[in-house]
Amino acid sequence: MGVVYGDIGTSPLYVMKAILNEQGGLGSVTNDFVIGVVSLVFWTVMLLTTVKYVIIALNADNHGEGGIFSLYALVRKGGKYLIVPAMIGGAALLADGVLTPAVTVTTAIEGLRGIPEFSAHFGMDQNIIVVITLVILLVLFFIQRFGTELVGRAFGPIMLLWFTFLGVMGLMNIPYDFSVVKAINPYYALHLLFSPDNKAGIFILGSIFLATTGAEALYSDMGHVGKKNIRFSWPYVMACLTLNYAGQAAWMIHSKGNVNLYQVEELNPFFQILPDGWIIFGVVFATIAAIIASQALISGSFTLVSEAIKLKLLPRLKIMYPGSSIGQMYIPAINLILWLACSLIVVTFRTSSHMEAAYGLSITVTMLMTTFLLYHYMRQKNVSRLLSYLMIVFFGTLEGFFFISSITKFFHGGFVAVGMAGIILMVMYIWHRSNQIQENNAEEVSLKDYLPQLQELKDDKRIPYYQTNVVFMVPKLENDQIGNQFIYSILDKRLKRAKVYWFVNVEVTDEPYTREYSIDMMGTDFIVQVKLYLGFRISQDVNVYLRQIIHDLMRQGRLDKQPQHYSLTPGRQVGDFRFVLIQEELSTVTNIPKWDRQIMQARLAIKRYAVSPERWFGIEYSDVTYETVPLVLGQARKTWLKERT
Repeated sequence: MGVVYGDIGTSPLYVMKAILNEQGGLGSVTNDFVIGVVSLVFWTVMLLTTVKYVIIALNADNHGEGGIFSLYALVRKGGKYLIVPAMIGGAALLADGVLTPAVTVTTAIEGLRGIPEFSAHFGMDQNIIVVITLVILLVLFFIQRFGTELVGRAFGPIMLLWFTFLGVMGLMNIPYDFSVVKAINPYYALHLLFSPDNKAGIFILGSIFLATTGAEALYSDMGHVGKKNIRFSWPYVMACLTLNYAGQAAWMIHSKGNVNLYQVEELNPFFQILPDGWIIFGVVFATIAAIIASQALISGSFTLVSEAIKLKLLPRLKIMYPGSSIGQMYIPAINLILWLACSLIVVTFRTSSHMEAAYGLSITVTMLMTTFLLYHYMRQKNVSRLLSYLMIVFFGTLEGFFFISSITKFFHGGFVAVGMAGIILMVMYIWHRSNQIQENNAEEVSLKDYLPQLQELKDDKRIPYYQTNVVFMVPKLENDQIGNQFIYSILDKRLKRAKVYWFVNVEVTDEPYTREYSIDMMGTDFIVQVKLYLGFRISQDVNVYLRQIIHDLMRQGRLDKQPQHYSLTPGRQVGDFRFVLIQEELSTVTNIPKWDRQIMQARLAIKRYAVSPERWFGIEYSDVTYETVPLVLGQARKTWLKERT
């Protein structure tokens, strides 16, 4: 409950408030309108969250992992174009996530205005709300570097109490008007969309959608808790949410005649349904729930970025593991960007109402992309064509309506989330496309053709040893083909005599927790081609893996021992290692299309801000040498000089 339902669990804080503000306040709504709103909320959550995600999407698990990138990893063999919806959905999910902490925390803190002492001292001054929100966000993002294991243990019990609190508060208010029970009939939801009581028309769905924004996060967090636990706990969560929305609706119908409430600025039914004297408790509880929702989203963003990096959709960034679990990762660059973006949104939008107007637009895009990928998953799993078509048509149409209704948010602040999604998508496209350009144009040679030279160099005692073991990290390793730059480094850049030449390639598998390797020594005792198969959730600590592999090879008699006379470790049989990392600079003689050249230059510019390869591969404490080689793509442009006579 603490990990999965944080986002959707805080929706009652702002959904009804957003709808009220959109309609002109409490005095502008009718009984039928209120019942229709609750019906829309109920059936939106039922169809999108329960049916699509809990019942259908959770079946599309990648060895227990969920989320749009895990789903893409399952279906990517179905066509190269499937990378497009995966990138669009992932970018939109990351961008919309920036708004969640800002919206939830601000809404919770605004509840302080219901406390007489607070109102008497500060009145409606929004500055104090903004300052408190900024302080909470600062603390929240600051503690990420220390890990969230201890805090995480408290999330579940607190959120269990939170949902119980939501349900009880709703139950206490339903007796105000039992007619809200009619909202379970979908007729009232459909009727409201075309009713003259609804001033927003179909665009009311933009605010209704806020009730289910956490559904995508529910799928993404499946790997943390397992789908059985989600399916077991969801009915209770759904019941508590429904009761709270119904309670807020009953209070609204009952309080419509209270003209004093018409004057209340930013009226929030969530805090109004609390008993007298409970406001301070409700604000504190809501703030804690908002922090938990934000924490779950921040952790989810780290996971999403990590998966994108492993799938080669984003540049490498420094990843730390402050907790005892690999799932508790911390990415400093992403944490800083999220904090700055959230704080900027709070300072710029100031009130939760303005943030709600921008919230939810990009998440509809993510849901549409997930629906598209789910269709391909169902077809690959041989689900009947009819059921697959029904799924994509029904949910595609439903989410299409939500997307269209949310378009109006673009001009009310939604452009912020769309802009952020666009920037993330642009970086993803540059990285993915540049990888394709390199793979298509990179010059490869046969390592087998150079075995005689490498053998002679190894045995040439006139040349001092460069290192006992020389390791090259190669981006591609198929059969005996290898990038020309690595042979150039050994034979031409500087002669590198060694006892063993290692060529190591890391292949990220579609499975999340793979830890395997394969070896090809090409019939020698001095060439080792290593292919590491690591899951997209596994850290790429190459140094650690190579130490195990060299011991395995020596134990099998496939590699000679390398006794070290001078060593801190008595009887050490493994020699020293040097990792040679090739830095590529785009050659001026490269002859490729202008657009591809721009992509490659953008890649090299972005690469300057990415984590260094030695940190990424876990070799920062090893002996590392960087060499720069010209990156020549396509056919080199010929230049000729004429001798002056």
